[in-house]
Amino acid sequence: MKMSVNLIQSIKEVSNPFHKDEDEDVDALVSKVKNETFVLLGESSHGTSEFYKIRAELSKKLITEKGFMYIAVEGDWPACHQINNYIKGYDDTFSNTREVLASFHRWPTWMWANEEMIELIDWLKDYNSNKPNDKKVGFYGIDVYSLWESIDEIIAYLEKIQSPQIEIAKKAFSCFEPFNRRPEKYGLSASFYGEDCLNEVTKLLTEIILNKLTISDSEDRLNLEVNTMITANAENYYRTMVVNDNESWNIRDRHMVEVLNKIHEFYGAHAKGIVWEHNTHVGDARATDMATEGVVNVGQLLREEKGAETIFIIGFGTHRGTVIAADEWGVAPEQMIIPPAQTGSWEDFMHKAGPHDKFIHFTKHNRHLFQKPIGHRAIGVVYNPAYEQYGNYVPSAMSNRYDVFIYINVTNALHPLTVEEVFL
Repeated sequence: MKMSVNLIQSIKEVSNPFHKDEDEDVDALVSKVKNETFVLLGESSHGTSEFYKIRAELSKKLITEKGFMYIAVEGDWPACHQINNYIKGYDDTFSNTREVLASFHRWPTWMWANEEMIELIDWLKDYNSNKPNDKKVGFYGIDVYSLWESIDEIIAYLEKIQSPQIEIAKKAFSCFEPFNRRPEKYGLSASFYGEDCLNEVTKLLTEIILNKLTISDSEDRLNLEVNTMITANAENYYRTMVVNDNESWNIRDRHMVEVLNKIHEFYGAHAKGIVWEHNTHVGDARATDMATEGVVNVGQLLREEKGAETIFIIGFGTHRGTVIAADEWGVAPEQMIIPPAQTGSWEDFMHKAGPHDKFIHFTKHNRHLFQKPIGHRAIGVVYNPAYEQYGNYVPSAMSNRYDVFIYINVTNALHPLTVEEVFL
């Protein structure tokens, strides 16, 4: 009881009011970012409107006032690359942002094909419109899932430039073709019957890397190299996911860091990047029970690789509201009620410290107050509010997991666009 009272009092003493529509509050938060190379913006669900809107406003400020050059998101590279080309003016295929967002057709489409993203993409396109190419802000997807789409991209580009590597790419594609673009089918075949495509993708990756200097356009080179990385890492991911869920998670997050490094290399040694992902990816895994299971994530890997002083991690959370999610993988999403946070959880204490929006900046002066592990809510694309207590709270040492935590007391569901959706 005393610990609870002390924690609530500590939250009251160190938290700052936060109104997402007031520049002063957004500026106060952005001022906490100093000379960090990466700012990681989390979310405690993939279906909350406020998280997208706040990340958009923070990203704009980081771009205009702090010189950040790209946004990297938990999305597929091929679809996000359509946005990148659109906002940079490299491709006139799409007449408006709604059309380009229809590129997100793999479930769960609502993560990026939603109303909230339209305003940000329009802003990015307008911001880039009078900038030279080397000053245009980019938008990229760093996830691993787009195995077949990435092979399609590789073949299309190699055919376009009449590359001698085209036959190697087609051989890799033909190896995957019998699985009908169904990753679970490939994973089962590779894991239990030894029918995998590892040799084909390894050869393709080697050929592309060795011959990359034959590509004159640097953005095309980046696109080709990342799609080839995805082909190799996705093959490994799907082959592993059937037999070892924790290791497949690690393959995925290591892949995301690998792609981030490739993007960063493209923009130059002094570039700065913004990353949008779920809290479970950006919040340092070492501060959670993930560590005891041998699971790593992007936030941990970047801190270890780049140095903690170069990484600024912002987590998000809510007490109650509504959310877009699905009750099982691959089915249509729906608006669901988020019940009040579980008693004794971090979100519960944030609410008891005052039922209003706020943020906490964890510093050397107050970190010790928030280092005791406490349940921290996490909602995925699959969600069942009735069973929330059994799997939606991650024990976390909050001040070790994040540099800043943004708390929105009541949140609302994201607004998905209607797009043609396939389950891959």
